[in-house]
Amino acid sequence: MKLPLRRSASSRENWTATLPRDTRDTLFLLAVIAWVVMMQVPHIPGWCSALTACVLVWRASLTLRGRPLPGWRWRIGLLLVTLAATWWTHKTLLGRDAGVTLIVVLLALKTLELRARRDAFVVFFLGFFTLLTHFFYSQSLLTAAGILVALLGLLTAVVNAHMPVGHPPLRQTAGIATRLALLGAPIMVVAFMLFPRLSPLWGVPGDGMDGRSGLSGKMRVGQIAELVLDDRIALRVRFDGPVPPQRELYFRGPVLTDFDGVEWKPLRSTFPPHMELQANLTFAGEPIRYEVTMEPNHRPWVFVLEAATQAPELQGLKAFMTPELQWFVRRPVTELVRYRAESHTRFRHGPLEPSLALQDQIALPAGFNPRTLAFAQELRREHGSGPQSAPALIEAALNRLRTGGYTYTLDPGVYGQHTADEFWFDRKEGFCEHIASSFVILMRALDIPARIVTGYQGGELNAVDGYWTVRQRDAHAWAEVWLQGQGWVRVDPTSAVSPSRIGSFERLVAPQGAIGAALGTLNPTLAQQLRDVWEAVNNGWNQWVLNYTQGSQLDLLKNLGFESPSWTDLAYVLIGVVVLVSLAGAAWALWERQQHDPWLRTLARVRRRLAALGIEAGEHATPRELARVASAQLGDELFTQQLSAWLLRLEALRYAPHSPDTLAALQKQFQQMSWPERQATP
Repeated sequence: MKLPLRRSASSRENWTATLPRDTRDTLFLLAVIAWVVMMQVPHIPGWCSALTACVLVWRASLTLRGRPLPGWRWRIGLLLVTLAATWWTHKTLLGRDAGVTLIVVLLALKTLELRARRDAFVVFFLGFFTLLTHFFYSQSLLTAAGILVALLGLLTAVVNAHMPVGHPPLRQTAGIATRLALLGAPIMVVAFMLFPRLSPLWGVPGDGMDGRSGLSGKMRVGQIAELVLDDRIALRVRFDGPVPPQRELYFRGPVLTDFDGVEWKPLRSTFPPHMELQANLTFAGEPIRYEVTMEPNHRPWVFVLEAATQAPELQGLKAFMTPELQWFVRRPVTELVRYRAESHTRFRHGPLEPSLALQDQIALPAGFNPRTLAFAQELRREHGSGPQSAPALIEAALNRLRTGGYTYTLDPGVYGQHTADEFWFDRKEGFCEHIASSFVILMRALDIPARIVTGYQGGELNAVDGYWTVRQRDAHAWAEVWLQGQGWVRVDPTSAVSPSRIGSFERLVAPQGAIGAALGTLNPTLAQQLRDVWEAVNNGWNQWVLNYTQGSQLDLLKNLGFESPSWTDLAYVLIGVVVLVSLAGAAWALWERQQHDPWLRTLARVRRRLAALGIEAGEHATPRELARVASAQLGDELFTQQLSAWLLRLEALRYAPHSPDTLAALQKQFQQMSWPERQATP
């Protein structure tokens, strides 16, 4: 029995070569469009992906079978279906998401009327425009790599459209497209570095808050635990000096005070402004200086190491601090931002003496957690009450967490109405927000002002680029209690349950995918090294490309010698570069014209000399044709024989396999010829 032979690469190329030129080019263009659309699948509705795939498969089938394209009724019908489905999905035909949905479907539908070169060019332009829409959702290095592949594919299709004669292989046209892209790369780099930066470049007003990730401005028990399933990067931090100990890496975020029994929210004080709590921040020791690269979080806050004494230096954004030491900006952060900050890990804040505004920090809703309230009464009987007993009561609660069999876990189950009661007496297990919320409720039941602070704690060092990487899974919740004479004091009850969570690199990690788990099992060190390298490359992309801001442009001018650069200086430099590039292009064109095919230039000289004698042989006449015309019209037989022999040798030099002549020798003989003085006979 004969086994089927595997088709080799050369046979596949031969199969491609047997296709008609139009069929091959159409299939290639459809493949490129499929790649462009596939990158948008995570951001478009499912029906849009399915409809686009069906249209592209339908168009490919019609091409392979040589069937006619569908009529206008089909196209109008599909367009109406698209408009109705877009309206049903997005409730509008305008805006980012609805616009991207429409442009993707229109790109596919345009292939159903791909009959002439004009239609092909429309498809090309729609494809390039669709490529740009990818940056509405992601500007990562992986997205840029995918767009580069699609760009080269579209350029190859454009080159194909400009080579209508013959059957040029795709390898050849792809090579031309790649060379064109490389020739345009220097211009792209100069424009990127000098063209005025618009911020945000890819933001669209009214995009909404869809797709948000990370910490929220409110907290429900169990919410932060969900972030452990998200391994994406939230912050990258580079310290100017030594890195503080792991236990001091608290990146402060939203402070939550109001509690309705189910959810924690920021404070909505009922006191007049002059009676509200003030920051009263004081600090000691040397500051820690660092630089933060924060991923977009679609919220108007920035994260700093506790506690920042000065406003972070953000390009184009002004930060301000609330009395709870949280830093805000005027608009949501929808793009990668980089800022410098300095913090003191030894600090004190808040009032030192009792204040009426502290009543907001001990309020509890009625009808929730009765057993916790009873437990608070027991602690009071054992350790006393009043401000002087607060340290002993706090230590008693922490000691119960240490010795009461409590467990730090990612999956504590679903909590009911009385979350603190279930934690303290029933489940005795939970994630950081279970522990912090139950601890703060107990403190308030003891009449000790307390609140929840959320943010990020810890992180890990990337050994490749030296940046401290803070991920979404490092999201954390801790408590602050108010003590007379000390102000607000950080108390992290999670450290009492699981000291390793705060004091080392140990984290609760979500289950990995099959590939990551297999690689980590076979060689954990290699898996970590590959991850560090990839994240370092992405960080370089973020620092040098995505975070190349207006300030970076002015810094570039400073490096070029401008003392106080302005936008006028930037415009002058850009104009100067454009002029220099234009002059260089003109010089190159002149040089290229002079360096044209020397054989053709020699033949053109013969044609011009014959024209001077009144002999017109045509612009594209071959040497043999010129010899025939000269023999017929020139009266000097000896010169005619000499010129004809020379022209035949020139032709042989071009087309014969092995010619004894050289072009230089033939050119020298041409210069030595004695041309007749008389005009050619009529």
